Amino acid sequence: MNARAALFDLYGDHLRTRGGRASVAALVRLLAPLDIAAPAVRTAISRMVRQEWLAPVRLPQGPGYAMTPKCARRLDETVARVYRSGSVPWSGRWQVLVFQPVRERARRERLRADLSFLGYASLSETTWIGPRPSGELAALLDDQQVRADVFESTLDGDPRELVARAWDLSAIARAYEEWMEQAVDLVGGLARDAPDHQIFATRSRLVHGWRNFLFRDPGLPPELLPPAWPGEKARVYFEQEAARLLPAAAAFVDRNLDKGVH
Repeated sequence: MNARAALFDLYGDHLRTRGGRASVAALVRLLAPLDIAAPAVRTAISRMVRQEWLAPVRLPQGPGYAMTPKCARRLDETVARVYRSGSVPWSGRWQVLVFQPVRERARRERLRADLSFLGYASLSETTWIGPRPSGELAALLDDQQVRADVFESTLDGDPRELVARAWDLSAIARAYEEWMEQAVDLVGGLARDAPDHQIFATRSRLVHGWRNFLFRDPGLPPELLPPAWPGEKARVYFEQEAARLLPAAAAFVDRNLDKGVH
Protein backbone atom coordinates (compact mmCIF):
# COMPACT_ATOMS: atom_id res chain seq x y z
CA MET A 1 0.00 0.00 0.00
CA ASN A 2 1.53 3.33 -1.00
CA ALA A 3 1.13 6.52 1.02
CA ARG A 4 -1.33 8.19 -1.35
CA ALA A 5 -3.67 5.18 -1.39
CA ALA A 6 -3.39 4.87 2.39
CA LEU A 7 -4.35 8.53 2.82
CA PHE A 8 -7.41 8.12 0.59
CA ASP A 9 -8.45 5.08 2.65
CA LEU A 10 -7.85 6.91 5.92
CA TYR A 11 -9.88 9.97 4.94
CA GLY A 12 -12.67 7.85 3.45
CA ASP A 13 -12.91 5.23 6.16
CA HIS A 14 -12.27 7.31 9.29
CA LEU A 15 -11.73 11.04 8.83
CA ARG A 16 -14.79 11.65 6.59
CA THR A 17 -17.02 11.22 9.65
CA ARG A 18 -14.66 13.18 11.92
CA GLY A 19 -14.74 16.52 10.13
CA GLY A 20 -12.62 15.48 7.17
CA ARG A 21 -9.42 17.03 8.48
CA ALA A 22 -6.33 16.09 10.48
CA SER A 23 -2.98 17.56 11.44
CA VAL A 24 0.14 16.48 9.58
CA ALA A 25 1.48 15.00 12.80
CA ALA A 26 -1.68 12.92 13.24
CA LEU A 27 -1.54 11.68 9.65
CA VAL A 28 2.07 10.58 10.16
CA ARG A 29 1.14 8.74 13.40
CA LEU A 30 -1.87 7.08 11.80
CA LEU A 31 0.07 5.69 8.84
CA ALA A 32 3.03 4.51 10.92
CA PRO A 33 1.43 1.08 11.70
CA LEU A 34 1.27 0.53 7.93
CA ASP A 35 5.07 0.96 7.74
CA ILE A 36 4.71 4.23 5.82
CA ALA A 37 7.43 6.68 6.84
CA ALA A 38 6.86 10.38 7.54
CA PRO A 39 8.65 11.63 4.37
CA ALA A 40 6.43 9.43 2.21
CA VAL A 41 3.32 10.77 3.97
CA ARG A 42 4.39 14.38 3.39
CA THR A 43 5.24 13.72 -0.26
CA ALA A 44 1.84 12.09 -0.81
CA ILE A 45 0.08 15.02 0.88
CA SER A 46 1.86 17.49 -1.40
CA ARG A 47 0.82 15.50 -4.45
CA MET A 48 -2.81 15.35 -3.28
CA VAL A 49 -2.82 19.11 -2.71
CA ARG A 50 -1.57 19.68 -6.28
CA GLN A 51 -4.34 17.40 -7.55
CA GLU A 52 -6.91 19.32 -5.43
CA TRP A 53 -7.89 16.37 -3.23
CA LEU A 54 -6.64 18.08 -0.05
CA ALA A 55 -6.32 21.69 1.09
CA PRO A 56 -4.11 23.08 3.88
CA VAL A 57 -5.82 24.19 7.11
CA ARG A 58 -4.64 25.45 10.47
CA LEU A 59 -5.83 23.23 13.35
CA PRO A 60 -5.42 23.54 17.14
CA GLN A 61 -3.01 20.59 16.91
CA GLY A 62 -0.92 22.34 14.24
CA PRO A 63 -0.77 22.51 10.43
CA GLY A 64 -3.13 20.07 8.76
CA TYR A 65 -5.10 19.14 5.67
CA ALA A 66 -8.80 18.96 4.92
CA MET A 67 -10.71 17.24 2.15
CA THR A 68 -11.76 19.42 -0.76
CA PRO A 69 -15.32 19.20 -2.15
CA LYS A 70 -13.87 17.16 -5.03
CA CYS A 71 -12.36 14.72 -2.54
CA ALA A 72 -15.61 14.50 -0.55
CA ARG A 73 -17.54 13.58 -3.72
CA ARG A 74 -15.03 10.87 -4.61
CA LEU A 75 -15.03 9.44 -1.08
CA ASP A 76 -18.81 9.42 -0.83
CA GLU A 77 -19.01 7.56 -4.13
CA THR A 78 -16.30 5.16 -2.99
CA VAL A 79 -17.85 4.41 0.40
CA ALA A 80 -21.24 3.73 -1.20
CA ARG A 81 -19.61 1.13 -3.44
CA VAL A 82 -17.16 -0.33 -0.90
CA TYR A 83 -19.90 -1.02 1.66
CA ARG A 84 -22.42 -2.26 -0.87
CA SER A 85 -24.82 -4.10 1.43
CA GLY A 86 -27.74 -5.70 -0.35
CA SER A 87 -28.75 -5.52 -3.97
CA VAL A 88 -29.90 -2.30 -5.58
CA PRO A 89 -32.80 -3.04 -7.98
CA TRP A 90 -31.75 -2.61 -11.59
CA SER A 91 -34.00 -0.68 -13.96
CA GLY A 92 -32.82 -2.65 -17.00
CA ARG A 93 -31.42 0.54 -18.49
CA TRP A 94 -27.80 1.34 -19.32
CA GLN A 95 -26.04 4.67 -19.21
CA VAL A 96 -24.23 5.21 -22.50
CA LEU A 97 -21.43 7.77 -22.92
CA VAL A 98 -20.23 8.87 -26.36
CA PHE A 99 -17.04 10.95 -26.51
CA GLN A 100 -15.13 12.78 -29.16
CA PRO A 101 -11.75 11.01 -29.60
CA VAL A 102 -9.16 12.19 -27.05
CA ARG A 103 -5.91 12.64 -28.95
CA GLU A 104 -3.41 13.07 -26.10
CA ARG A 105 -2.35 9.68 -24.75
CA ALA A 106 -1.92 10.79 -21.12
CA ARG A 107 -5.38 12.39 -21.06
CA ARG A 108 -6.91 9.37 -22.74
CA GLU A 109 -5.38 6.94 -20.23
CA ARG A 110 -6.42 9.08 -17.28
CA LEU A 111 -9.98 9.22 -18.61
CA ARG A 112 -10.05 5.45 -19.06
CA ALA A 113 -8.83 4.87 -15.51
CA ASP A 114 -11.34 7.28 -13.99
CA LEU A 115 -14.29 5.90 -15.98
CA SER A 116 -13.34 2.35 -15.02
CA PHE A 117 -13.21 3.42 -11.37
CA LEU A 118 -16.76 4.76 -11.66
CA GLY A 119 -18.00 1.42 -13.04
CA TYR A 120 -18.03 2.06 -16.79
CA ALA A 121 -16.58 -0.16 -19.53
CA SER A 122 -15.65 0.67 -23.10
CA LEU A 123 -17.41 -0.82 -26.10
CA SER A 124 -15.12 1.17 -28.38
CA GLU A 125 -12.60 3.99 -27.99
CA THR A 126 -15.38 6.57 -27.82
CA THR A 127 -18.36 4.63 -26.41
CA TRP A 128 -18.70 3.54 -22.78
CA ILE A 129 -21.51 1.88 -20.83
CA GLY A 130 -22.42 1.53 -17.17
CA PRO A 131 -25.19 -0.39 -15.41
CA ARG A 132 -26.29 2.75 -13.56
CA PRO A 133 -25.46 6.48 -13.55
CA SER A 134 -22.55 7.65 -11.42
CA GLY A 135 -23.09 10.74 -9.29
CA GLU A 136 -19.47 11.66 -9.91
CA LEU A 137 -19.59 11.58 -13.72
CA ALA A 138 -20.46 15.24 -14.32
CA ALA A 139 -17.66 16.45 -12.03
CA LEU A 140 -15.18 14.08 -13.69
CA LEU A 141 -16.02 15.33 -17.19
CA ASP A 142 -15.82 18.94 -16.03
CA ASP A 143 -12.50 18.35 -14.26
CA GLN A 144 -10.98 16.72 -17.34
CA GLN A 145 -12.62 19.20 -19.73
CA VAL A 146 -14.06 16.39 -21.80
CA ARG A 147 -17.47 16.55 -23.47
CA ALA A 148 -19.71 13.51 -23.70
CA ASP A 149 -23.19 12.87 -24.99
CA VAL A 150 -24.97 10.89 -22.26
CA PHE A 151 -27.92 8.61 -22.94
CA GLU A 152 -30.02 6.15 -20.98
CA SER A 153 -30.91 3.16 -23.08
CA THR A 154 -32.29 -0.37 -23.09
CA LEU A 155 -30.53 -3.09 -25.04
CA ASP A 156 -32.19 -4.88 -27.93
CA GLY A 157 -30.71 -8.28 -27.12
CA ASP A 158 -29.31 -10.34 -24.26
CA PRO A 159 -27.67 -8.05 -21.68
CA ARG A 160 -25.50 -10.90 -20.44
CA GLU A 161 -23.85 -11.09 -23.85
CA LEU A 162 -23.13 -7.36 -23.62
CA VAL A 163 -21.67 -7.79 -20.12
CA ALA A 164 -19.43 -10.64 -21.30
CA ARG A 165 -18.12 -8.41 -24.09
CA ALA A 166 -17.53 -5.35 -21.90
CA TRP A 167 -16.13 -6.96 -18.73
CA ASP A 168 -13.91 -9.99 -18.16
CA LEU A 169 -16.11 -11.69 -15.54
CA SER A 170 -13.86 -14.77 -15.31
CA ALA A 171 -10.88 -12.60 -14.34
CA ILE A 172 -12.97 -10.66 -11.82
CA ALA A 173 -14.25 -13.92 -10.28
CA ARG A 174 -10.69 -15.27 -9.94
CA ALA A 175 -9.62 -12.00 -8.31
CA TYR A 176 -12.39 -12.35 -5.72
CA GLU A 177 -11.36 -15.93 -4.92
CA GLU A 178 -7.71 -14.90 -4.54
CA TRP A 179 -8.71 -11.94 -2.36
CA MET A 180 -10.74 -14.23 -0.08
CA GLU A 181 -7.76 -16.53 0.49
CA GLN A 182 -5.47 -13.60 1.28
CA ALA A 183 -8.05 -11.87 3.48
CA VAL A 184 -8.67 -14.98 5.58
CA ASP A 185 -4.90 -15.35 6.10
CA LEU A 186 -4.56 -11.64 6.94
CA VAL A 187 -7.35 -11.58 9.52
CA GLY A 188 -6.44 -15.03 10.86
CA GLY A 189 -2.93 -13.83 11.62
CA LEU A 190 -4.23 -11.24 14.09
CA ALA A 191 -3.84 -12.32 17.74
CA ARG A 192 -7.00 -12.25 19.85
CA ASP A 193 -5.38 -9.79 22.25
CA ALA A 194 -3.73 -7.68 19.54
CA PRO A 195 -3.27 -3.97 20.39
CA ASP A 196 -5.48 -1.50 18.58
CA HIS A 197 -2.68 -0.21 16.33
CA GLN A 198 -2.25 -3.72 14.91
CA ILE A 199 -6.00 -4.10 14.47
CA PHE A 200 -6.07 -0.72 12.70
CA ALA A 201 -3.28 -1.86 10.35
CA THR A 202 -4.98 -5.19 9.59
CA ARG A 203 -8.33 -3.56 8.93
CA SER A 204 -6.69 -0.89 6.76
CA ARG A 205 -5.05 -3.58 4.61
CA LEU A 206 -8.36 -5.44 4.41
CA VAL A 207 -10.19 -2.29 3.26
CA HIS A 208 -7.43 -1.40 0.81
CA GLY A 209 -7.51 -4.80 -0.85
CA TRP A 210 -11.29 -4.65 -1.15
CA ARG A 211 -11.22 -1.08 -2.42
CA ASN A 212 -9.08 -2.22 -5.36
CA PHE A 213 -12.14 -4.01 -6.74
CA LEU A 214 -13.60 -0.59 -7.52
CA PHE A 215 -11.19 -0.50 -10.46
CA ARG A 216 -12.32 -3.93 -11.70
CA ASP A 217 -15.89 -4.69 -10.66
CA PRO A 218 -18.62 -2.26 -11.80
CA GLY A 219 -21.14 -3.66 -9.33
CA LEU A 220 -23.32 -5.35 -11.93
CA PRO A 221 -26.90 -6.30 -11.02
CA PRO A 222 -27.19 -9.89 -9.72
CA GLU A 223 -29.34 -10.94 -12.68
CA LEU A 224 -26.41 -10.22 -15.01
CA LEU A 225 -23.89 -12.28 -13.04
CA PRO A 226 -23.11 -16.02 -13.27
CA PRO A 227 -24.61 -18.35 -10.61
CA ALA A 228 -22.71 -18.61 -7.29
CA TRP A 229 -20.85 -15.37 -8.02
CA PRO A 230 -17.78 -15.34 -5.67
CA GLY A 231 -18.04 -11.59 -5.24
CA GLU A 232 -21.08 -12.05 -3.01
CA LYS A 233 -19.31 -14.43 -0.62
CA ALA A 234 -16.33 -12.06 -0.55
CA ARG A 235 -18.61 -9.09 0.16
CA VAL A 236 -20.22 -10.82 3.14
CA TYR A 237 -16.82 -11.74 4.58
CA PHE A 238 -15.42 -8.25 4.07
CA GLU A 239 -18.35 -6.45 5.67
CA GLN A 240 -18.43 -8.87 8.61
CA GLU A 241 -14.71 -8.53 9.39
CA ALA A 242 -14.53 -4.78 8.68
CA ALA A 243 -17.38 -4.22 11.17
CA ARG A 244 -15.84 -6.53 13.79
CA LEU A 245 -12.46 -4.78 13.65
CA LEU A 246 -13.87 -1.25 13.46
CA PRO A 247 -14.24 -0.40 17.21
CA ALA A 248 -10.57 -1.01 18.01
CA ALA A 249 -9.41 0.66 14.78
CA ALA A 250 -11.62 3.69 15.50
CA ALA A 251 -10.22 3.93 19.04
CA PHE A 252 -6.70 4.08 17.62
CA VAL A 253 -7.72 6.84 15.19
CA ASP A 254 -9.46 8.89 17.89
CA ARG A 255 -6.52 8.64 20.27
CA ASN A 256 -4.06 9.85 17.64
CA LEU A 257 -6.29 12.67 16.42
CA ASP A 258 -6.59 13.99 19.96
CA LYS A 259 -2.85 14.25 20.50
CA GLY A 260 -1.04 17.53 19.98
CA VAL A 261 2.13 17.99 17.95
CA HIS A 262 5.01 15.94 19.35
